Amino acid sequence: MSAVQETVTTAPGLPEFTIQGACARIRLNRERYLNRIEPDDVPALLEMLERAQDDPAIRVLVLTGTGRVFSSGYHLGDLAERRAALDTQPAGEPEPPQATSPFDVLLERLENLRVPTICRLNGSVYGGATDLALCCDFRIGEEGIEMFMPASRLGLHYYRSGMVRYVSRLGVNAAKKLFLTSQTIKAPEMLRVGYLTEMVPAGGLDAEVERLAGVLAGQAPLAVAGMKQAINELARGELDADALDARHAASLRSEDIREGVTAWHERRKPVFQGR
Repeated sequence: MSAVQETVTTAPGLPEFTIQGACARIRLNRERYLNRIEPDDVPALLEMLERAQDDPAIRVLVLTGTGRVFSSGYHLGDLAERRAALDTQPAGEPEPPQATSPFDVLLERLENLRVPTICRLNGSVYGGATDLALCCDFRIGEEGIEMFMPASRLGLHYYRSGMVRYVSRLGVNAAKKLFLTSQTIKAPEMLRVGYLTEMVPAGGLDAEVERLAGVLAGQAPLAVAGMKQAINELARGELDADALDARHAASLRSEDIREGVTAWHERRKPVFQGR
């Protein structure tokens, strides 16, 4: 993926955003705090995702962190603020419906991004950051990393969308172990339960991420975006069958399928234009 790199400048500590060829990269940038995600990070990350969503030249996005840990999670001060808000509610009144937090919005936007996403787990991952990584389509990490979800240890009932993601992507047994015990699991088990899509030896992370990013960037973008949407909907039990059928029919009329079939017969690499 050799091309001129464009870097979007942000304030110190905020995530970094770069574009190189067809690949956009987001890097969490609070190494001193183990890349803890702060409230100020969320609008910056949302803006970066919008940039990746709207730029047709971008075909894949890589999310990673700085230093030895991918992220220690979302800041716990948010829990204290929400608890304080409930404490001010008059006695006897029904609890208000749970409001969608900005972090929830971020996770949903990442999960449903048009382009395929790779989480480059530069290190271990904890708390809400485990869900951030789970929103990505692929998660690649080295064999020495670990993860844990401390919700039950904190007394927190996790939010709905996160539980749906864990169960639909990892299965009931893995979700129960992670949520109900707050136990740390190591990379081999992360791979076994499907949290990691690839586990690589120490020193092999960048090569595998670049390889996969190159593969994804070379696929037909309209087909990839449509099938990603369908797979996510199927996993959540929310399939819009009519929309899937419409995308299938549109692909049969696209220039991409003409190029793909021609390249197949000519035994060359296709060059897709996304139309």
